[in-house]
Amino acid sequence: METPLTKNMRADKSPVALSDYMSTGGYAAVTKTIGKSSPAEVLQVVKDSNLRGRGGAGFPAGMKWSFVPMNEDDPGHKYLVANADEMEPGTFKDRLIMEQDPHQLIEGMILAAYTIQADVGYIFIRAEYHYAIRELKKAISACHDKGFLGKNILDSGYNLDIHVHVSAGRYICGEETALLNSLEGKRAHPRAKPPFPQVSGLWGRPTIVNNVESLACVSHIVNNGADWFKSLGIGEDSGTKLFGISGRVKKPGTWELPMGTPIRELVEVHAGGMQDGYKLRGFLPGGASTDFLTEAHLDLPMDYDVIMKAGSRMGTGQMIILDDKTCPVAMVENVVSFFARESCGFCTPCREGLPWVEKVLHAIEVGEGVPEDLQILERQGRFIGAVGNTHCALAPGAIEPLTSALKYFREDFEQHIRDKKCSYQ
Repeated sequence: METPLTKNMRADKSPVALSDYMSTGGYAAVTKTIGKSSPAEVLQVVKDSNLRGRGGAGFPAGMKWSFVPMNEDDPGHKYLVANADEMEPGTFKDRLIMEQDPHQLIEGMILAAYTIQADVGYIFIRAEYHYAIRELKKAISACHDKGFLGKNILDSGYNLDIHVHVSAGRYICGEETALLNSLEGKRAHPRAKPPFPQVSGLWGRPTIVNNVESLACVSHIVNNGADWFKSLGIGEDSGTKLFGISGRVKKPGTWELPMGTPIRELVEVHAGGMQDGYKLRGFLPGGASTDFLTEAHLDLPMDYDVIMKAGSRMGTGQMIILDDKTCPVAMVENVVSFFARESCGFCTPCREGLPWVEKVLHAIEVGEGVPEDLQILERQGRFIGAVGNTHCALAPGAIEPLTSALKYFREDFEQHIRDKKCSYQ
């Protein structure tokens, strides 16, 4: 099994230096592309590969890039932004790339920026990633010294500078237009769309925002071709993916596996199964803002469309396990509490609705709930979760664990209300 994203990573987790990265074929894609292939040719390879965004939405990267206007008579800047905010609870995959193989991200950014003819790139990273920030800055400096960044890259006439921007640290900054507002020094409120960032993004200029893992795939696609990348996936989706699991499994962590890897294989083989004395009851398949699935879904492949049809989302592909000794009410309360705190406060359903849901859940958890509370939670779930009722996707994602918990674990909510206590304590 080929593992292009992790092939350079070492057992001691030390970062890969520029010389070591180049010794394994690093920057070969940049050398053979910049000034030698047209941006349109690179774009076509990425489109043909069916690379889907690894940040959660799964939107085809090549299609997204194709929306950038390629007007040679427009002398203004274009921007490429790597979304390295990674504040989705339970998600820790991009950190792996940035800390251990930062040049993989830098090379992918150079190729993506060349494709849309961007001359400025930013890595928008959460402030808590101190080690990753340091390694990215070192990698960028090394690339300048080698001629892979700066003016007239490889004597091609193409110019590109990449900067590391340390985020102020809010979950909402992971939403691409809120990220752009934050990068401009404004409050991190999501923007109304249209216009979309590909046409009017950072400082009103054409901008592409992609996830770290998405960009890390680009050099491998350019080097090996679209058909090779598609062959790495087991099902309909192309490539490999950094899948992860947290919770009461024997070996929590992150692994690079083919897209379409069965959930059962992830849990029972790579994560080693449940810890002794615990049983699997459910899981959030793609981070904290996805719907619960249960043991009945273990044989489904981790595939964007399949997981969607099952009633959830693959999201970041980072799974959070619910075991039989953890209270689902308390777990959902914890998740909703996080999202209520991280709301930007722009729209009423999110600003007022999520704290209300959190308050009701807390009352149920501590034994103060009443039967009518379930009707309140269901009504809020329908309203907050409806597309178009909120300014962005934060609130609908935040409510997904609750609505699915009421579907699969309703007896736990009813027990809390009936017995006036949590039976898991």
